[in-house]
Amino acid sequence: MKKTTIDAGHGGYDPGTVSDKLREKDITLKIALYAEEFLLNNYLVEVKMTRKNDVFVSLKDRAKIANRFKSDLFVSIHVNSSVNGTGFESYIYTETAEKTFQFQKVLHKYVNDEINRHVEKKDRGLKRANYYVLKHTKMPAVLTENLFIDLDGEFLSKEEFLKDLGIAHAKGIADFLQLPIK
Repeated sequence: MKKTTIDAGHGGYDPGTVSDKLREKDITLKIALYAEEFLLNNYLVEVKMTRKNDVFVSLKDRAKIANRFKSDLFVSIHVNSSVNGTGFESYIYTETAEKTFQFQKVLHKYVNDEINRHVEKKDRGLKRANYYVLKHTKMPAVLTENLFIDLDGEFLSKEEFLKDLGIAHAKGIADFLQLPIK
């Protein structure tokens, strides 16, 4: 059976980016839990969460969790911050295998299309970065930046929107892994 690790960015004493009434750690956890729920309810797959509640997990431990689980994929969910930024972008490690890039393209399309089903936002593209969790996981790994907390808070505060983002992440994972339907 295929395995995936879903990482809700930040948590505990690390709120991530913050705006008015929103905290990145809360948004990412909701999206991640919706992704997990959709995967487990619809596909034959094992899912490992790096966190299921508001606790701090170090970057090193996040990578260790995925590696020990022997995941086929790793997805780290985040929200961006900038006073004038908007849109969706995804990241893979700077020096990565073609399979990781193929996964990034699939996941990026699912999430970006879902965002644009709700509201037209800029596709900020498929990017590469030297992020710890991307560098130190041993499987294809993608980090998503789901809109910007400063300008997109109206959407990021809606439960239905967060659920749809979680489902989009799950569908991208399921598609790439060709998961059998339950």
